[in-house]
Amino acid sequence: MPKIITVASPKGGVGKTTIAYELAYLLGAPLVDLDWDQGNSTRQWGYRHEDRQRAPLLDALDLGRPPVPMKGARKPDLVPCHPEFGTNQPDVEDMAAALGKWAGEWGRPYVVVDTHPGFTGSSLGAMNAASVVVTPAVFKTKELEALDGMLADMPDYPLLLVPNMVPPIPPGPELKRLTQMVERAKVHVAPPISRYEWLGRRKLRVALTSYDPEPSRVQRVADQLRAVAQAVKSYGR
Repeated sequence: MPKIITVASPKGGVGKTTIAYELAYLLGAPLVDLDWDQGNSTRQWGYRHEDRQRAPLLDALDLGRPPVPMKGARKPDLVPCHPEFGTNQPDVEDMAAALGKWAGEWGRPYVVVDTHPGFTGSSLGAMNAASVVVTPAVFKTKELEALDGMLADMPDYPLLLVPNMVPPIPPGPELKRLTQMVERAKVHVAPPISRYEWLGRRKLRVALTSYDPEPSRVQRVADQLRAVAQAVKSYGR
């Protein structure tokens, strides 16, 4: 059976979209974008709903048939989101069923789903359908508060925490707190991804892990992303 990898977080701004984009490329997986905000995977890919007459995600849900993922050079195949998805999203059960059906029809080993921050119906549906729920963890007070609540409320989800945007010297109190949260919740933790200031200014649409050969600036973060992808592949083994 195909494995659905859902990238979800209780808060925005934690690097969820970048991780989802790169995981989809590394796993050769369709990327289903369920985040209707502007700074989503769809925009990063280069898709503009303003230039299109149809909305593939909404059409697929309305018609009950799998969407055809769009293809691009050196980036993941994409099922783009649409701003109207926020007010037209399915409930939890219907979203989970749709993703499971699409994954079966596509016949790929993996499907990656990027979600809207927080726990909307579509986000919970994608989490319910997932074999692995990848959740970025950053060393900031409010973000750790939200993550702590998620771990308490969702003890039976297949969570894989990814320490993300990790500074060269992680702040002691936040590192200690995250360690305590992990030990208490008994969740899996992937290798960390360091903080790279230039990533927030990057405008290129190709995946970071698509370079061959790799520029020196990209090599370290690409290696870290590949380590996270390996952790996803080996989850539960």
